[in-house]
Amino acid sequence: MSGAQTAAISQRPAAPSLLRDFVTLTKPKVQSLLLFTTVTTMYVAGDPSLKLIFLTCLGGALSAGGAGAINHAVDRDIDRAMARTADRPVASGRISARAAIAFGVLLGCSSFALLALTVNPLAAALSLSGLFGYVFVYTLWLKRTTPQNIVIGGAAGALPPVIGWAAATGEIGLEPIILFLIIFLWTPPHFWALSLNRSDEYARAGVPMLPVVAGRAATTRQILIYSVLLVPTSVLPWALGFAGTIYGAAAVIGGTVLIVLSFQLSRSSEADRRSAHRLFVFSIFYLFVLFAALLTGSGNHRWSSMLSSWGAWTVAENVQAESLARLVRTACSSTTVRADEV
Repeated sequence: MSGAQTAAISQRPAAPSLLRDFVTLTKPKVQSLLLFTTVTTMYVAGDPSLKLIFLTCLGGALSAGGAGAINHAVDRDIDRAMARTADRPVASGRISARAAIAFGVLLGCSSFALLALTVNPLAAALSLSGLFGYVFVYTLWLKRTTPQNIVIGGAAGALPPVIGWAAATGEIGLEPIILFLIIFLWTPPHFWALSLNRSDEYARAGVPMLPVVAGRAATTRQILIYSVLLVPTSVLPWALGFAGTIYGAAAVIGGTVLIVLSFQLSRSSEADRRSAHRLFVFSIFYLFVLFAALLTGSGNHRWSSMLSSWGAWTVAENVQAESLARLVRTACSSTTVRADEV
């Protein structure tokens, strides 16, 4: 074997590394919370079988993964300009843009076929629309042209509860639309809190994020406005009767903390990076708690029997109260979690 052949072989990525890179293209950390909202919504909608939940989540994961892979390819120039994303598989050159796009298209087509054949056509169409929205509306159009990119483009990321409801019931009702609105209003405070501490990188990459175009003061003001709008919207599931008292308490207390953190951010100095990071980290925990609390009053027989067999109605109320109390005490304290690790 010649020296050139040996060098070429040594430069090839090892199979496990290549597999990890393809998994990274699907953005699994981002998917985990979205799939959780899908599952909880399915239980709120009815009594789905484990098979239906698995197929719906698999289809959703394939669709979101396909959108993520194409996003990696399209945004490779932006990713290279930002320290947080410079080592992504396509940006770093470990996977070609053509391969990432082909992989994304394959996942998207597989998702549509799987959901259409094993779940129902409505869930398949909604999942495909989410992929199209993320790739064509957000990635190819809005992200590079308007500071409102994450607001309008966030609709694609708010679809999982609608998909879950459609998978469980075969239709769309008022309930999934409200859950859609909760995630839609949650997205700007969540993402702008992250982008505040990354504004220099976005400016260098030429991405017109709101902190870059409008500045810190305008961005924190918008974060506070969306947080205030989110709280009454998040209470609607309890007010309309498809969520229980524990959910109502979680929505009110968690929403109050969100507003407090947003207000603290709006009053913070330019040099204060911790306030934005606290809000970013808390927003993830807030959405998780909100959708987890949906299960406690969903009326689903499977969950009700599980809770009653463990005597968990009383336990859940105590645990929820203690958790929310700890949440209020600790949410305003500093956190050392890095945005890259969340």
